[in-house]
Amino acid sequence: MPYSEQAATTGKTILVVEDSTTQALHLQGVLEEAGLQVVCAYDGRSGLEIAHRSHPDLIVLDVQMPDMNGFQVCQALRGAQDTKEIPVIMFTRHDDPEAVVLGLQVGVIDYIPKDAFADAVLVETLRQMGLVN
Repeated sequence: MPYSEQAATTGKTILVVEDSTTQALHLQGVLEEAGLQVVCAYDGRSGLEIAHRSHPDLIVLDVQMPDMNGFQVCQALRGAQDTKEIPVIMFTRHDDPEAVVLGLQVGVIDYIPKDAFADAVLVETLRQMGLVN
């Protein structure tokens, strides 16, 4: 879609923490098309640094990443005064019940398995949260 036809930005910023560059860029495109500003981090530590520095409106977080997984990132976010209130959505291939329960225990507000409908579910979730028109 040409830039001039993209949705007007909502002024909301989403931090995508995803170690797959391809997946991160795909999510960035989906979210920008929905009118959001997107910042990407390609590992957990960078995601934490960006979250502390920029205080995004929401974080979309993968589970499986090198060095620091998504559960650890979410625990660190919840443990810090300046990031504990930022909503976090897990967006991951890990869809087993134990992973979902663990995600909810560490403080994610939603857990979206990557499947054929994942992009639409993510955008609808953001719409319900008032982040997308």
